[in-house]
Amino acid sequence: MKQIEGGITAPKGFLAAGVEAGIKYENRKDMAMIYSEAPCVVAGTFTSNKVKAAPVKWDMELVEKSPFVQAVIVNTGIANAGTGEEGMQICRESAKEAGRLLNLPETAVLVGSTGVIGAQLPMDKIKAGIAKLAEKKAAGKEAGTDASIAIMTTDTVNKEIAVTVEIAGVTVTIGGMSKGSGMIHPNMCTMLGYVTTDAVIDKETLTGLVKNDVLSTYNMISVDGDTSTNDTLLVMANGLAGNAPIKQGTPEYEAFKEALHFVNETQAKRLAADGEGAMALIETTVFHAKDIETARTLAKSVISSSLTKAAIFGHDSNWGRILCALGYAGVDFDPDHCAIYYGNEAGKGAALQGDFSAGMLIYEDGIGSAYSEEEATKLLSEETVYIWVDIKSGKETATAWGCDLTYDYVKINADYRS
Repeated sequence: MKQIEGGITAPKGFLAAGVEAGIKYENRKDMAMIYSEAPCVVAGTFTSNKVKAAPVKWDMELVEKSPFVQAVIVNTGIANAGTGEEGMQICRESAKEAGRLLNLPETAVLVGSTGVIGAQLPMDKIKAGIAKLAEKKAAGKEAGTDASIAIMTTDTVNKEIAVTVEIAGVTVTIGGMSKGSGMIHPNMCTMLGYVTTDAVIDKETLTGLVKNDVLSTYNMISVDGDTSTNDTLLVMANGLAGNAPIKQGTPEYEAFKEALHFVNETQAKRLAADGEGAMALIETTVFHAKDIETARTLAKSVISSSLTKAAIFGHDSNWGRILCALGYAGVDFDPDHCAIYYGNEAGKGAALQGDFSAGMLIYEDGIGSAYSEEEATKLLSEETVYIWVDIKSGKETATAWGCDLTYDYVKINADYRS
């Protein structure tokens, strides 16, 4: 596998565009299109929130029942959530209009929205935006970057990625773009994420890969504990690479799985790092848990703890907050038989083998350890703060990613609609 420049348009046959439609924002791109020159199989995961936005309902139906998809239309500024039948009608009209301009059935057009809940989308601006997108769509890195910029809301940076992987001698490319900065606490996926690939792979195999991979990537991040109404991850494969079909249980399957995981994990970490107002990424790894669910639950409890997040913002080694977050996670472990460290990137590999010597021990077997507060403050002042938890009760490991909690998070969300 090799990371390359580019994003959503890196795979063969994928075009994109980003334009200004004036839906909420002025003088910025706020609508995006992804278009494939060939029909795609699609897999997706969606928000677990009982309140699902109209585009989520539309996409869930198409992912399950449509024989193929070929385009995605996304707007920012207004989420089209809490909008009733009118919101669903806007999805239908958007897909129909895009289908008319692209010569596709409306059932081949997915839609996505992000922004303020409860407001209705202005259909005249949506249609005008779709027309601009259809005219402007293009191949190449610039077009993909335009699309990734157009789906941003409170994000401070656009998030795109591309990799290649050899499948039985054929180069297959995977590209992606995502957005998310606040209202991130997913369970099935997070915010808006789009992945394209030119791989030949059937829908059932792709669906299995995607649903399994989100469990250790997008599902393992949190910014603020709020699960969005619009969370969507879509993975589209158009088969233009011409490789032999990827089948489960083969080396080719494992190679593609690794590449897809790299794309999803990288994008998930970027979402966590770009949390609203964030100054630091928090990476918590739980080692030696009795099962994978225990490891995942404990790791995510730490990065979701508001008190832990606030302590890291203040560079305060208040390890009691970490211990407390472990304790209320709702899974069984022995606090008198575990250890907590501040870790680092260099020592992660050794930690996976049970060697935590590169970390700073701060708690073990029921009591705090002697450590330098000054050195701890330095570690907590880095752009990425590593927390290692050794449960000492099994063989399973899981990592979760979050961010610190700053004053700016409150400022951003107090003024979100203005």
